[in-house]
Amino acid sequence: MLNFFSQFRTRLRPISLSRFNLIIAVWLAIALNFTFYRQALIYANLSSLKSLMFGGTLALVLTLYYFVCLQILSWQWNKKWLAAILLVIAGCSAYFVNSMGIMITPEQIQNMMQTDRTEAMNLLSWQYLVWLAFMVILPIAIMAVLPVKKEPILGQLWKKVASIVVALVIVGGAVYLNYINFTSLFRGHREVKNLISPNNVFSSGLSYYKKLSYKPLPLVQYGLDAKRNIAVTANQKAKLMVLVVGETARAESFSLNGYRKNTNPELAKVENLINFTQASSCGTATAVSVPCMFSGMPRKDYDERLASHREGLLDVAQHAGYKVTWIENDSGCKGTCDRVNNFVIPDDIKKKYCENRDYCLDGVLLESLQRYLQSIPATDQTPQLVVLHQIGSHGPAYYQRSTAEFSPFQPSCNTTAIQSCERSKLINSYDNSIVYTDHILSEVIRVLANNDKYQTGFWYLSDHGESTGENGLYLHGAPYALAPSQQTHIPMMMWFSPEWRSNHPQQVACLLQQRQAKRGQDNLFPTLLSLLDIDSQVIQPELNMLAQCANT
Repeated sequence: MLNFFSQFRTRLRPISLSRFNLIIAVWLAIALNFTFYRQALIYANLSSLKSLMFGGTLALVLTLYYFVCLQILSWQWNKKWLAAILLVIAGCSAYFVNSMGIMITPEQIQNMMQTDRTEAMNLLSWQYLVWLAFMVILPIAIMAVLPVKKEPILGQLWKKVASIVVALVIVGGAVYLNYINFTSLFRGHREVKNLISPNNVFSSGLSYYKKLSYKPLPLVQYGLDAKRNIAVTANQKAKLMVLVVGETARAESFSLNGYRKNTNPELAKVENLINFTQASSCGTATAVSVPCMFSGMPRKDYDERLASHREGLLDVAQHAGYKVTWIENDSGCKGTCDRVNNFVIPDDIKKKYCENRDYCLDGVLLESLQRYLQSIPATDQTPQLVVLHQIGSHGPAYYQRSTAEFSPFQPSCNTTAIQSCERSKLINSYDNSIVYTDHILSEVIRVLANNDKYQTGFWYLSDHGESTGENGLYLHGAPYALAPSQQTHIPMMMWFSPEWRSNHPQQVACLLQQRQAKRGQDNLFPTLLSLLDIDSQVIQPELNMLAQCANT
């Protein structure tokens, strides 16, 4: 191979630095961005001939844009390592844009930076390796052997200035002649820029870096006035609420919500289950949704920076006297559980659900919950709030989120390269993960139903949904304003023990009235605190589901 490239190099005539930069610019602009061109032409909605001409103009402008950038940044001493870096970044970004329809946004950069090794490895596939070989490694190898003439610095500078001026004139003329189409595209559909590699990585990375550059702020205490309503709780057993935060479950794949396949065989049999059919998430990624839902801020007013240094729902519950415990089986609580008890999963439970895997099945949460409840002394009457954070239906390895016993839909897609699977197989794999979640949730309810020490309650809601190939989109993390319903419409349900229902019939009746109403993560903070008989000035009545009915 080395001999081949050596012979290849000897047959090539040296080229100028400007021509070298132009070659790199053409590859970056045209070879790696076909999804951008396809989506741009869909948005332009032009006739076939005009569409072809506009597509050519876009390719020309993008090529010259990268050429001008390279002419400014690329010099004799750094030309090849700079080109190699750009080819790697652009190639890796383009794979996810072109194969999965993923937009590279600041939120996606945040997801990437906060992911763990297991999640990262799940994104690797033989298709990805083939892409890297032909679209990254091969171009870099060819670039590496291209001979570039050495020229005097003044001659280089003159050529650079002249070529930049010519490029800018051409770009200006092309944009002027297509001004309406350009303004319609980039003003009306600004998100399309997130499809342009590697520009998307640099612009989104810069936005993410700006967030990190903020100086750490001191913790802001919140809801210090919170207290349990003694008049309500007198002569009653303490409450035990289990909040299950799901992962990547979408409402439309739950048969409880009308899905044609029976993905909820066990929950369908649970008596007195309250299912909310029109629930929505705060974000389309865990890094946004989880902090948001616990922050006490609705989605439209959510301030990520404030949420990162202000106490949230779990802290307020602690202020009111609840023992708050977090049990983790995903990629972390994103700061929401930093000041509460984090249950350490015992090794014997890990061995059962995590051994020989890079992940743990959600059965680890069920048994950890049982073990935790067993550890509470019989004389301890402290009310309890327990949060279970699922791995749920986390993709792309849907086939790893269930077991053979809970995988009724076959054949399935048993690979992380989900975009290469037949759609029916992919949907089967995803649906099997929902069936396993159905089992875990029904078992959590069974554990609570059999607990006679507490009044027990259960609340489940997913952090966000998932795209499984609809309109060429996969996974999640799309900008919220553009995200399809598959990524924002989430399952949400509640259940209460007979004793809880007997003590609070008005609460249950009020919730039943809202099963088809638009609800979701915005309602979690005030409603959960009210369900726990906690009074505080930080409870927003307009978002409190229990404040939507009279006499509750």
